Amino acid sequence: MALLEVRDLSVSYVSKKRPTVPAVRNVSFDIGEGEIVGLVGESGSGKSTLGNALIRILEPPGEITSGTITFDGRDITRLSEAELRPLRWTQIATVFQSSMNSLNPVLKIEAQFRDVIELHERMSREQVDERIAELLRTVEIDPAFMNHYPHQLSGGMKQRVALALALALRPRFVLLDEPTTGLDVVVQRQILLRLRELQREQGFAVLFISHDLGTVLEFSDRVMVMYAGELVETRESADMLRAPRHPYSRGLLGSYADPRAEDIRITFIPGRPPDLTRRLQGCLFAPRCVDALDRCHVEAPALLPLGRGEVACHVAMMRAEQGKELVGEAVIARDEAAGTVFVPRNRDDTEGAPETLLSLRNVTKTFSGRKRFVRTTFTAVDDVSFDLRAGKVTALVGQSGSGKSTIARMITAIDRPTSGNILFEGRSIDQMRGAALKDYRRNIQMVFQDPFSALNPSLPVHYALGRPLINYQGLDGRARRQRILELLESVGLTPAERYAEMLPHQLSGGQRQRVVVARALAPEPRIIIADEPISMLDVSIRAEVLQLLDALVRDRRIAMLYITHDLLSARLIADEMLVLNRGRVVEAGPVQQVIRQPQDDYTRLLLDSIPRPQAALAAAE
Repeated sequence: MALLEVRDLSVSYVSKKRPTVPAVRNVSFDIGEGEIVGLVGESGSGKSTLGNALIRILEPPGEITSGTITFDGRDITRLSEAELRPLRWTQIATVFQSSMNSLNPVLKIEAQFRDVIELHERMSREQVDERIAELLRTVEIDPAFMNHYPHQLSGGMKQRVALALALALRPRFVLLDEPTTGLDVVVQRQILLRLRELQREQGFAVLFISHDLGTVLEFSDRVMVMYAGELVETRESADMLRAPRHPYSRGLLGSYADPRAEDIRITFIPGRPPDLTRRLQGCLFAPRCVDALDRCHVEAPALLPLGRGEVACHVAMMRAEQGKELVGEAVIARDEAAGTVFVPRNRDDTEGAPETLLSLRNVTKTFSGRKRFVRTTFTAVDDVSFDLRAGKVTALVGQSGSGKSTIARMITAIDRPTSGNILFEGRSIDQMRGAALKDYRRNIQMVFQDPFSALNPSLPVHYALGRPLINYQGLDGRARRQRILELLESVGLTPAERYAEMLPHQLSGGQRQRVVVARALAPEPRIIIADEPISMLDVSIRAEVLQLLDALVRDRRIAMLYITHDLLSARLIADEMLVLNRGRVVEAGPVQQVIRQPQDDYTRLLLDSIPRPQAALAAAE
């Protein structure tokens, strides 16, 4: 008998004022003792809803409408809160997505551990202190930090504290819901490696929810793929890596590549997930599937055994029966024919030296403060120099806290350098005031990290695009309306008239980011600062947004500073790369040279932290 058995589970969000959303439909699977199972899919596919249902923490209006959840032989589907309480932490635990919000900000770390341990176990105060110290050491945190508040810890440390809390009472099942989202690649790898070690030592089972297929494939024993509330494929990680059977699984896998490879290509999945409030027929992925048959649009496929896994796909079943699996060059040919492939351009163009628009010369930024009676200083950026050139993308990469965003704030004149100079077309921006500063800011526009908070949720798209046109171009009336439609068309939002009237919540994440890009283009800038512009997007649409940014830079001769800790996206879009460590540039050069022939130990550390499921597969074999 499996530790966790789920049978025909359905979860809906039921509201009197809005249509019912069947977020999870007829899902069945098992998780065995000591097994790590990955659950992947786009945002809105039902992953977190399923995870919350499994451990019975669904918030209204979400409710389990049918099916059963059996844990260790006991049906927990309808247990009351009082009946569930003894199981939580001792048998079932979770690590939430945001470490920033999962810890109580007004309690010290020690108090939060003490609440959990003392509620379930009879131990003296000294024994509890020893247990807390042991747990912190388990996740490689100095026990002295138990006397700190959460805000005094870094994001990575907070996430490790959350992991230690989940393991405080040695549970048998742990739900990890995007446990490393928002963390840089180095910290992410450190946490996942430690998690894997702890899982082997303690033997707990894990459901690892993520949209990052590369990470899931490397760290999971088995992978389940979820789309529009349904499981469409389940397979051992090695088999999924070798030959995913469902077109959606292939699309997700195609969106990941190793940036160190000589030649790379990534794909994106066309279209958007369906509206689950509507009456739907056939395979829900069929409208986005380049392989769909007529049968797919009218008959929903069942999840059936295929090879050493299961798949819900008429096309996969037909090809298996015919012995015509779609692999290798056939997949590449299909993707290219569908126009869903993004391949980095040849950066070795011979059009001559491009115009230098912005130069940083020996820029340093120091922050000072006072702690009690001692004055402290911190150097966030240390003697940095580089140029931004027309029609070129310069990638600025490094861990969180390395100084990337501080550089962006100085370039946009939000902050001023402590020393050094920033020159725009040969003129120091430190000397700009009034109209000159306003004109400079028109030429320097931002594309922000989070498209969900970058737009006012209560105002339509045309308002977001109209403000910069009024402020910088002086456009009004019909001329402004026409320019708004042109901007929407330029970022691929067609028909523009329909998108102009939409509110942000009516757009997908990728569409919102396109609106943010269009807003940045509205003042007709010379330079764009893109600060982690795809980190909040699903892997299936990241290539789509990168392709858009790439085309805009080349066609409009815009200079772009692309800030990221994702070396794959930097390899895809950038011409040059700067590696920043503790405020200093430790390596710089053409992007392919820096990634494929790194000279600095820190650059090698960043590269070694990238998920490598192919290497894990080869080692296992």
